[in-house]
Amino acid sequence: MWLLGLLIVVGAIYDGWILYSRRSENREATRAQAEKEASHERKTLDAYGGGGLKILDFYATPAIVKRGAQTNLCYGVTGAKIVRMEPAVEAVWPAVTRCVQVSPKKDTEYKFIAEDEAGHSVTETIEIRVKP
Repeated sequence: MWLLGLLIVVGAIYDGWILYSRRSENREATRAQAEKEASHERKTLDAYGGGGLKILDFYATPAIVKRGAQTNLCYGVTGAKIVRMEPAVEAVWPAVTRCVQVSPKKDTEYKFIAEDEAGHSVTETIEIRVKP
């Protein structure tokens, strides 16, 4: 009879150890997943300017056009309250990625200006070449 009691106690200890170790492993896996997600979110936020004012992109495709042809001016910005282009083009607004079409008649330098709520601004320029 004492052997049966001993087996029950050993079985209970074994089951308790299995449950404890699985619970610890699950807790560790959950913590590791949360750290991985937080790291990914930090990298994404840093890539998009870290929450501050930043021009992500400003480019033309194509950058050289024939007279009368159109090209796309593409931009991306984070942390901006207002954006504008000089010379003025169709309506622009803050966006992570957006393109507007332009049709310059001569070589033209376009300036992209973004401003945040505090009045800080950042600027980038690009030149579109026009072939006759």
